[in-house]
Amino acid sequence: MRLSFGQELRMVQKQVLAPRMIQSMEILQLPILALQERIEQEMQENPTLELVEEDPDLPEENVDLENPNAPTSEERELVVDSTKNSEEDFERLLNMNEEWPDHFEERSRPSADRVEEQSMRQHDTMANMVDRPQTLQDYLHDQLSWFDLDPEVRQLADRIIYNLDPNGYLTGRLEDLLEPDAPPQRLTLAQRALAVVQRLDPPGVGARDERECLLLQLTPGMHLYEDLRTLISNHLEDLAHNRLPVIARKTNMTLEAIDATREELKHLNPWPGATFASAYVPSVTPDVTVEQDEQGRYQVKVEDDRTPHLYISPFYRKLLSSGEMKPEEKEYIKRKINAAQWLIESIEQRRGTLARVAQAIVDHQTEFLEKGPEAIEPLKMQQIADKVKVHVTTVSRAVDDKWIQTARGIFPLKRFFVGGTVSADGEEVAWDAVRLKLQEIVDHEDKQKPLSDDDLVGELAKAGLTVARRTVTKYRKAMNIPSSRQRRDWLKREGSNGTPPTASDPEV
Repeated sequence: MRLSFGQELRMVQKQVLAPRMIQSMEILQLPILALQERIEQEMQENPTLELVEEDPDLPEENVDLENPNAPTSEERELVVDSTKNSEEDFERLLNMNEEWPDHFEERSRPSADRVEEQSMRQHDTMANMVDRPQTLQDYLHDQLSWFDLDPEVRQLADRIIYNLDPNGYLTGRLEDLLEPDAPPQRLTLAQRALAVVQRLDPPGVGARDERECLLLQLTPGMHLYEDLRTLISNHLEDLAHNRLPVIARKTNMTLEAIDATREELKHLNPWPGATFASAYVPSVTPDVTVEQDEQGRYQVKVEDDRTPHLYISPFYRKLLSSGEMKPEEKEYIKRKINAAQWLIESIEQRRGTLARVAQAIVDHQTEFLEKGPEAIEPLKMQQIADKVKVHVTTVSRAVDDKWIQTARGIFPLKRFFVGGTVSADGEEVAWDAVRLKLQEIVDHEDKQKPLSDDDLVGELAKAGLTVARRTVTKYRKAMNIPSSRQRRDWLKREGSNGTPPTASDPEV
């Protein structure tokens, strides 16, 4: 079948733009330390990349005069319209030799001593840089390469992986990861992608609750498989409350069999991702800072001062246009210059996108910055995407593993995205505020008569927060607050001494 000119053009454009789009997304997702590592790696592999060497002790306007190796202002402005094709980019780069011939004298060629000094400096930087350990997301993403997946399914599997919590759970709804007004077929693909993720190691990852997590770890043929499946599927709450006679009556299992199955259950891991989270506590370097200006408005600044500033070597541009190279050498330099230009553009796009997304988040969460976490407003990524006019996946990549420095401390940007409920007076209230209020109520309850979940619902209602009982139970467990019976039993055993238990304690 013969393609029309328009179809051929679209195919060519897709082939040209796809690598740029992929690289832009990768660069956008990198936190500042990982970006520094990426730049150092690119510097090692691409000889056409040069560093802007500036003396921090000199005034900014005098840098170019004092440093003969610094690029000109024209050389720094190499960010071009990403819709132009690579041939147009090369024409523009090569024409710079004719437009500004004085800037491409032999001085631009680095001396052997300078090259060696720069290489040693880069080596020292990389040697002293803290290795970024493998995260749960890295580990799962690597395993996806084992599967022959359709591109759409792979994309959705990646999206699911990057939305898992530190314990390896998918806490939100699968539908929330899809585009607005996505067709039903898209949800079917997402379900296929989730099934793939749930087949990855560690077992139980990708589950949406503890029951599903434990069931995913069962394999036919394992010891007491059927009994384990029965207890996990139908009697987890009975096990948690030690209601063994109830289980025996409903399942016709003996108490001895139930005990044996419960012991076997202890070999399963309800937090499959926790080993990655606890293995490494990284030092946090903020990617953005927020400060108040003279009018009291909160302004965001991207922290890229520590990120090396790059430009394309004028020596290699001049060499490329000299006609003194073999065809294969010329093609090699063209590829390297092209890669260098894409990298510079991607870094600039990252800075701009991160600044706009972070500013939109700060504008929405002003109350949080002024009054504290209890004043956080409900916020979805789609709201920020609509405001910044980008796709929601771009927002997700922009905030992933990024931190913001505020007057109240350093927070992950994802911290500002929370769901909410409606208060008695019709105002939206973030779930974080509900959790804080729940903790406050439990802290001040009568320890002799701990509040049941129904009582907690009533107390929240008095504070103007309408919350379902099942939601209170869910949050209480997530916050490691034992049930009222467990809190009362602990008080009888320990009296007023000791530290109150949490829901994760073995006795609880």
